[in-house]
Amino acid sequence: MTLPLLIVDAANVVGSVPDGWWRDRRAAAERLRDHLVPYAADGVPGLLDGPLDIVLVVEGRARGVEPVDGVRIVAAPGEGDDTIADLARSAAGRRCVVVTADRGLRHRVGAYGAECAGPRTVRPA
Repeated sequence: MTLPLLIVDAANVVGSVPDGWWRDRRAAAERLRDHLVPYAADGVPGLLDGPLDIVLVVEGRARGVEPVDGVRIVAAPGEGDDTIADLARSAAGRRCVVVTADRGLRHRVGAYGAECAGPRTVRPA
């Protein structure tokens, strides 16, 4: 059985709330990663039933975040949006949801059949 894929745009989700994330982008991405862990087994309420395959895409100063059980990390070699689009394209044939507020990225991944959800879907309270 192929699990649904949840791709999370770390920079976009972390940047959606002005809580000082810019002081330590890597730590902010690690907090988001840790918050995502329960979704791997339980799913995202109102969006996807678990279990899920979760990928957190990091870029820039957030590179170096380590994976944890339930959350894979993909460090974008360049623009995070390009990496996310590539992951959505390679997910053809399975349910894929991309979490981002970036309109351009939403359009790109939608062309590959991915669904989109906003940052609040997975943002820590």
